[in-house]
Amino acid sequence: MRIAKWLCVVMAALVLAAGCKSEGPGGGKAAGEGKKITLAFVTNNTSDFWTIARAGCNKAVSELKGVDLEFKLPDGTAANQKRIMDDLVTKGVAGIAISPVDPANQTLALNEVAAQTILICHDSDAPTSNRACYLGTDNVAAGRQAGELIKQALPDGGKIMGFVGTLDAQNAKDRWNGIKEVLKGSKVEIIDCRTDDTDRVRAKANVLDTIVKYPDVSCLVGLWSYNGPAILNAVKESGKAGKIKIVTFDEEDETLQGVKDGAIFATVVQQPYQFGYQAIKLMEKVARGDKSAIPASKQIIVPTLEIKQDSVADFWANLKKLRGRKE
Repeated sequence: MRIAKWLCVVMAALVLAAGCKSEGPGGGKAAGEGKKITLAFVTNNTSDFWTIARAGCNKAVSELKGVDLEFKLPDGTAANQKRIMDDLVTKGVAGIAISPVDPANQTLALNEVAAQTILICHDSDAPTSNRACYLGTDNVAAGRQAGELIKQALPDGGKIMGFVGTLDAQNAKDRWNGIKEVLKGSKVEIIDCRTDDTDRVRAKANVLDTIVKYPDVSCLVGLWSYNGPAILNAVKESGKAGKIKIVTFDEEDETLQGVKDGAIFATVVQQPYQFGYQAIKLMEKVARGDKSAIPASKQIIVPTLEIKQDSVADFWANLKKLRGRKE
């Protein structure tokens, strides 16, 4: 009888040990090779920028076995992101990659998710959260890059205004700080940075209001992808095309056309395709038990590029291939 009890205790200990060894990030068990898992990619708005990231996600999924994708496009609010994450956790996804809208105030929500599944940040980081890794742009460096382009556009100096969805997002904050760092002590004067809560109508209205209120503004700077087209259309509507310089971020078609036409001086482009591709690959490895995929720094930096009139044609042609377009 005692031997039987002793055997039961030993077996229970072995089962418990096996279960502990299979624990993955967030407290979930690591998925075995070939086991079907679902990975999620959550954006911070519905911008066309994310269609490129989706292509990267799809490419990664096509190269992996046993992986399904949930690609989510929130309305640009932290509340909507939380609802989406809660739903994904309830569905039992093996990992979530998210671009947090307001990381400082989302820390608790992000930590709750990180306790239940693999959580990584892409595009915009939440460094004080328990996320496993950040994958994306060094946004301070990207801001510095934009700052240098602004100085090239305004060799004699001038006044600039910035535009973005929200300065609460880490990527926006970092980009703006990088720009300010480079322009400090130069002949370029920063008026302010206007926010629009990812409302495209408001984004354009902010630009029109700036042009009226500050008729001597020399350069308009867009920090998020849709800000480029909003600025371009407002400048054209005001009859200021070619008179006011524009420096922006990302690669929306209208932005690239503006660069090609000379209406936009330059755009700093990220590589959202790589955000999607690398995020899915990374989460799949970790979900299968390979924690070595996460670097000690907990950061994977995807470099940015500056696109001007002389380089836009080649860049755009390659971008169309990534999007799966033939035109």
